[in-house]
Amino acid sequence: METLTLTADRAGERADAFLARSVPGLTRSAAQRLLEEGAVTLEGRPVKKNYKTAPGDQLEAVLPDPEPVAILPQDIPLDVVYEDGDVIVVNKPVGLVVHPAPGHPDGTLVNALLYHCGNTLSGINGELRPGIVHRIDRDTSGLIIAAKNDRAHLALAAQLQDHSLARVYEAVAVGNLREDAGTVDAPIGRHPVDRKKMAIDHRNGRPAVTHWSVLGRYPGYTHVECRLETGRTHQIRVHLASIGHPLLGDVVYGSKKPWPGLAGQCLHARRLRFVHPTTGKLVELECPLPDWFEKVLKQIDK
Repeated sequence: METLTLTADRAGERADAFLARSVPGLTRSAAQRLLEEGAVTLEGRPVKKNYKTAPGDQLEAVLPDPEPVAILPQDIPLDVVYEDGDVIVVNKPVGLVVHPAPGHPDGTLVNALLYHCGNTLSGINGELRPGIVHRIDRDTSGLIIAAKNDRAHLALAAQLQDHSLARVYEAVAVGNLREDAGTVDAPIGRHPVDRKKMAIDHRNGRPAVTHWSVLGRYPGYTHVECRLETGRTHQIRVHLASIGHPLLGDVVYGSKKPWPGLAGQCLHARRLRFVHPTTGKLVELECPLPDWFEKVLKQIDK
């Protein structure tokens, strides 16, 4: 089970409507069931579904664990960059969701991996995310690693914690960064109002560190390399937006107007480095910038 603390921001909004708006994937009817079951409290007392919120109300919602669902293998083409008996590394295209979630029950990377790898994926992350060690956003392209057994998964997860599993991204940021390199060290947590977004949260956020350096300068834009020291949701997008340079095409943290021909943010997971869980040898992988990224660089160069 997961417990969320939700802070109301509107006066007079029904509790069920507030929950459905604040919790991604939660329907109005599901919110009403939680309220009827007493799973939502305010100052320790159960909240009724017709309770009208006041700004600042902090509702505690206990969400049940998701019911297991059958994830079917699907013959979805994969650009496999590296594969052996322990791990598989894929160059994920833009638009491919990593694992099933509300609104994306199939057609995901997990469905493709189940078809490609059979029953050899690790089970540590449960039925919904077999083999998945880390994630990248749907509209982010590039390298992502999955584990084929639990031993490899545990080893790679430990490397995520001690930063020996290194991920390097390339992105196009809006505006001209003054310095040639820098670091954003700011904790990230769930946005207090829009639960689908993340935000800098110095009080309750988790530590997050992004190192960036300039690869190229263009009129009004900067081509940057970003090295993650941590792996928070939307980390690069939130961090660069927090210093006034959101990613080009990011309609969530930047301009609401999409960039022509760009599906989302201009962000590509370019390089990946990890210690092989069996051999102990260092594995360094790189994939080229996709055509759409190269096209963006040509456009901003004009």
